[in-house]
Amino acid sequence: MTDNSKKTTNDETNSTGAGEGPATGAKLSGEMLTAQLLALLKNWSGYGYELAKRLEETGYAGCNSGTLYRTLRQMEKSGLISSAWDTSRGGPARRMYSMTEAGNLFLDNWISLIDFHKKSLNMFLDASAMMLEASKSFQRSATGANREAEKPDNRGDEDDR
Repeated sequence: MTDNSKKTTNDETNSTGAGEGPATGAKLSGEMLTAQLLALLKNWSGYGYELAKRLEETGYAGCNSGTLYRTLRQMEKSGLISSAWDTSRGGPARRMYSMTEAGNLFLDNWISLIDFHKKSLNMFLDASAMMLEASKSFQRSATGANREAEKPDNRGDEDDR
């Protein structure tokens, strides 16, 4: 019997964006990387190397250059960014990336979606904390009631004398 399950590489994560934790640098995958790149390009145009450095500065060091350039190519094919070769500086030509209007719309929608999920998660966490506190309070009161019930009742002994 062969194992046909998909094996993930270091750059892949599941659709929820789960990956390595903050101790080793957050991983970016799929639309999360796209949104982060668009946020970097919002008011600035940059080269792939500069984008990689800025990703690293913002805490997303888990993205290798192959993943970055594949994502940039896909974003350009999708119309989210545009690029042009810059030959104005000495040395080899470099590709300059800029966000398009479609990229701006994608980023705005992404931010709205993340904000909605953030609010939903905060409501869930608040409700969970309240339920946990109520449960602890109930356990404390139940434990206290049990202790009271276990205390010997000395009043009955005095009446018998």
